[in-house]
Amino acid sequence: MHASPPLPGLLPGIQSDETIAAFCASGVIAPGAALAAGQIQPSSLDLRLGRRAWRVRASFLPGRRLLKERLEEVALHEIDLTAGAVLETGCVYIAELLESLALPPGLSAAANPKSSTGRLDVFTRVITDRSREFDVVEDGYRGPLYIEISPRTFPILARTGSRLSQIRFRHGGARLSDAELLDLHRRETLVASIEPNISAGVAVSVDLSGFDGIVGYRAKRFTGLVDVDRVGAYRVADYWERIDADGSGSLILDPGQFYILASKEAVHVPPDHACEMTPFDALVGEFRVHYAGFFDPGFGHAQAGGAGARAVLEVRSRDVPFILEDGQIVGRLVYERMASRPKSLYGADLRSNYQGQSLKLSKHFAG
Repeated sequence: MHASPPLPGLLPGIQSDETIAAFCASGVIAPGAALAAGQIQPSSLDLRLGRRAWRVRASFLPGRRLLKERLEEVALHEIDLTAGAVLETGCVYIAELLESLALPPGLSAAANPKSSTGRLDVFTRVITDRSREFDVVEDGYRGPLYIEISPRTFPILARTGSRLSQIRFRHGGARLSDAELLDLHRRETLVASIEPNISAGVAVSVDLSGFDGIVGYRAKRFTGLVDVDRVGAYRVADYWERIDADGSGSLILDPGQFYILASKEAVHVPPDHACEMTPFDALVGEFRVHYAGFFDPGFGHAQAGGAGARAVLEVRSRDVPFILEDGQIVGRLVYERMASRPKSLYGADLRSNYQGQSLKLSKHFAG
């Protein structure tokens, strides 16, 4: 791969869509194939599956080694993704990504599953050569990208070009302090709460009072597969059980079951900021919430055609049954400054799938 080009004048913060497009044009990002429509989002780039994947015996980090060297030790068999392939539940796969990087000094990146991926309970993590952490691309990294894929509930059909993950690029400090968060909330109403709980992020709580009589959805087991590239193709009833509101304001999470719930607060992301929900907070209990944590500039914001949007919560209890109560804090939103305002905002500009959402399953399900 060629040397990383200098990027004079790069502003601190999360890099916006126009800068990401410039990265693709200059070689900081090597797309591997022509960019797909909508691949560049307001504050991130969708990553596409490459041509090959491998089923592996177990998850791993390459550490000081190249990932292909580790694959020689743990791969069970190679899979051709060009015509599509079924990825089974309970299995771990490593796939090539079409995109590779040549980051200049001072530019790092972080990856996260796309919202639709998280709502299917497909666990993904981006890996680089000589990784020390999943989903983290270190300052100045030059090399290929890979993705670990582990479907937990539904078997999926994926192919070369399928987009399961996304990546954000960061230069310098971007995260807001608690004092800055409080000031921004007073100006922009980050969450629809009179007195927000702010401590290392803005707290969000779970709504178990019901949305038109529905508290949430519990995934069925032993369903058919889901083609990750088909929108509105599957009946809700074939894959999900409705959880009706019973007036108790509580829900017992069964171990190993996957739930779709929603936040009590409506969330707003101002156009000059980006947001991420922390996936798990040890202070809130023995369960995990929100696998797919990126919120783009404009999410739920009036300037992007929104009037607030609930955060959909992808929830899984760990080893024991766990009782959730209505209004219980289940996660925190971390806001970061954008280096520049995006050309397009999440929502009206991009006809985004989840703007203005309340309780909503992934885009693959009709109704």
